[in-house]
Amino acid sequence: MNILEAILLGAVEGLTEFLPISSTGHLTVIEKLLGYEIDDPDITAFTAIIQVGAVLATLIFLRHDIRRILGAFFAGLTRQDRRGEPDYRFAWAILLGSLPLGIVGLAFKDTIETTLRNLWFVAGALILWSFVMLLADRTATQERGERDVTRTDTIIIGLTQCLALIPGVSRSGATMSAGLLRGLDRVTATKLAFFLSIPALTGAGALQTVTKYDEIASGVGWGPTITATVVSFVVGYAAVAWLLRFVAGHTYTVFIVYRLVLGSVLVVLLGTGALAAT
Repeated sequence: MNILEAILLGAVEGLTEFLPISSTGHLTVIEKLLGYEIDDPDITAFTAIIQVGAVLATLIFLRHDIRRILGAFFAGLTRQDRRGEPDYRFAWAILLGSLPLGIVGLAFKDTIETTLRNLWFVAGALILWSFVMLLADRTATQERGERDVTRTDTIIIGLTQCLALIPGVSRSGATMSAGLLRGLDRVTATKLAFFLSIPALTGAGALQTVTKYDEIASGVGWGPTITATVVSFVVGYAAVAWLLRFVAGHTYTVFIVYRLVLGSVLVVLLGTGALAAT
């Protein structure tokens, strides 16, 4: 992989990771258009590793929230009188909500890295999940905020997040939709998607770095991989800041329309043979 391709893919990752339009779906399509074998071990590892840049952007952007939540969590572990605080409960909710994705991701790792990388799955997921997002967007009561999030909420949201292992569904799209259906407001649902991304993407990136180190070195190359990760951090930071401002006053309509258009274009390209599915 050359540096320009690495910069392009890093920018796409940073821009799409937190938007409900599927970063993995976009990366898979662009990697295919660039001529890569999308189910090769080095490409699947590269795709997971560069997400760590977006995670770092989240950590820095939400550092004050994270410091507050972690402080409440550790205080609650040693002091019973602190366990009733909303931040302590929220910390446990995030922890429990992160478990389903890790368990399912490890259990179906081979299928995720091979079968589900087929572009027909990407196209279908982009289109079908758009209708779930539309339902969530139109029926949202938004009557609950961050201090009202319960463990039940995040377990349900965490289970829904597992569907995002199918490229095209979108991890943030799944999380936001489930949050809205649970009555959370858009900003809270979006921030929850950010918080849940930290353990999920960090774990996936670390696992691929350890297990696919040699494949990266002999395939894509560590230079382009690191470059793409840095670019994803820079672009991801800007995307996080913009998205939180956007959802405070807008619905998800623009993302739903975009997903439907992109999915339909993919169906046409795949159906006519202009683009190979694998």
